[in-house]
Amino acid sequence: MTNRERFIKTLKCEKIGGQVPTFELVFFLTMEAFGKVHPSHRTYHQWNQMSQNERNVHIDDMAELYIDTAKRYGHSAIFIHPNPGGFENTMRLLESIRKKSGDEYYIMMHGDPTWAIPDGNSMFDFSTRMYEEPEALNDDSKRRVEGSLSFARKLDENGHLLDGFALCSDYCFNTNPFFSPDMFDELIGPYLKEVITEYRKMGFYTIKHTDGNIMPIVKQIADCGPDAIHSLDPQGGVSIPEVRKIIGDDIALIGNVNCGLLQTGSDEECRNDILRSLREGMERGYGYIFSTSNCAYTGLPLDRYETMIDIWREYGNYDNMNNNI
Repeated sequence: MTNRERFIKTLKCEKIGGQVPTFELVFFLTMEAFGKVHPSHRTYHQWNQMSQNERNVHIDDMAELYIDTAKRYGHSAIFIHPNPGGFENTMRLLESIRKKSGDEYYIMMHGDPTWAIPDGNSMFDFSTRMYEEPEALNDDSKRRVEGSLSFARKLDENGHLLDGFALCSDYCFNTNPFFSPDMFDELIGPYLKEVITEYRKMGFYTIKHTDGNIMPIVKQIADCGPDAIHSLDPQGGVSIPEVRKIIGDDIALIGNVNCGLLQTGSDEECRNDILRSLREGMERGYGYIFSTSNCAYTGLPLDRYETMIDIWREYGNYDNMNNNI
């Protein structure tokens, strides 16, 4: 099977045998690893002045960096950041990755129209609106959902080069969700379920991402029907076995390696946590994708990430997991 096929089977909670799939929602350490700025961090002030050939060179360079990252670290999936954005640039980037790698990798991008935790500058105003103007927020949500679905329809009509969407609106702090269960039902749930349902009708898979303590709302997230939940943040008290008890066996789980330990823990703490994640995630023999509990973010030591991947290569295999972990 290709990496893409293994990833999709895992999203569908089908047994695959062999190596557990892995990927990162974002691998920001490209400068240290490859000597290149990550595509999402590049700025093209003169993009509109460039010839199409110049633009294509930049897009091809971004495509090659995504593929090189996946090859070096054994990733089964690529999360793209079209830069600059827009439909045409997204299509050119997808076409370049597919031309260079065929169907080897599962490709996804952000596509979450639901509300996320607001930043510090807008948190007070947004919180006030949640209680005083929920109808207005829901009207905005309907427009946001239609915008996301309109973009997805265009992708679907132009070759279906994308496999799915990562729904990256964060709902939770490490202590508790920003949106209470009642607020989630009123402001988030209906729109999350709608966008997942409509994406599925077009043939797109969905991975719902949120950091932090999702436990008070994880059943509500699962009831919206994503194919997988990411990132199972242990810094927010999220445990793979506990999530499984709540949501059942039909949704794949992704992540759970403690990013805090990767950054500041001892070598022994990191190793033990990586092995714990593999052991708990692989226990059923299917439906688990190995990754950090956030992403390979700027400031995370590259050697720690590479150690994590080395341990995954050695121990993250279903065929001999009982003897290894």
